[in-house]
Amino acid sequence: MTKIAPWFFLVFVLTLPAALRAEHEGKIQILLLGDSTIEASIPRKLAPDEPQVEDVIRVLLAAEEGLPPTDVINLGLSGEFIRRLLDSGRYDKAVANLPGLDYIFIRYGLNDVARIEDFDTAFPKDFYELIARLRKDHPAAMLIPTSVIPMAADLEADAPRAKRINDLVRQVAAEENLTYFDLYPRYAAEQAKGPNMLNYRRFPLAKIPEKLHGVAKPYVMDPQGKDPYVAVLDNRLDAHFGGLAGWFGDRHPNLAGYRVIADETAKFLAPILRERK
Repeated sequence: MTKIAPWFFLVFVLTLPAALRAEHEGKIQILLLGDSTIEASIPRKLAPDEPQVEDVIRVLLAAEEGLPPTDVINLGLSGEFIRRLLDSGRYDKAVANLPGLDYIFIRYGLNDVARIEDFDTAFPKDFYELIARLRKDHPAAMLIPTSVIPMAADLEADAPRAKRINDLVRQVAAEENLTYFDLYPRYAAEQAKGPNMLNYRRFPLAKIPEKLHGVAKPYVMDPQGKDPYVAVLDNRLDAHFGGLAGWFGDRHPNLAGYRVIADETAKFLAPILRERK
């Protein structure tokens, strides 16, 4: 048997292509992939100078002693579900060629359950297909299937739909031998402190009494558009409009909600980074 000098292995590791070693430009690369509950489009519009979810994750990880620097990339998109991501070409354009990804959080299900037929069969199948694509394009990345968050004020009412989605995500993770990140319990626990603390308010201007349009005016988005709406990130207008049916209906996270998501994500990832380091 031919003996190989020990120095050969060192040279081999040091000359591996960056895509295989994953780390890019001296930083660990973390990708957030999913729907509007990742994208944070309204918080970005209303508070563009505030740290967004990807910024907070990065800062929290930097606060942990001994962890390498990270870069967190947010590719969430409103309305997206796995089938659309793959069939629209967005995966090929935005995801396939990203350099040096180390960790990929995958959070889908909320739009999938509303958009695809035979969800309980089709959703896992789509998930497996996405995982196969990610493994092919990013072989060095750790893939992390993630639970959805609560999307109703009444957590008890929300639980059956969330369980249906999250059980399938957990099943896919187990069958693919991937680590499952269960974000739902932490978010639900924080939401239980106040059912509307973690969601912004987005409401059609047409449904607000005309005599109160002056109160709403500073907060109107797309005023010249077909369907202008009022949007605020907190409870500042609840005193005026909280009694209107549907005022609290939009359950997407506000900045506080994304802080919960970021905090739990960093707590989940920090020990993994430390162990893999």
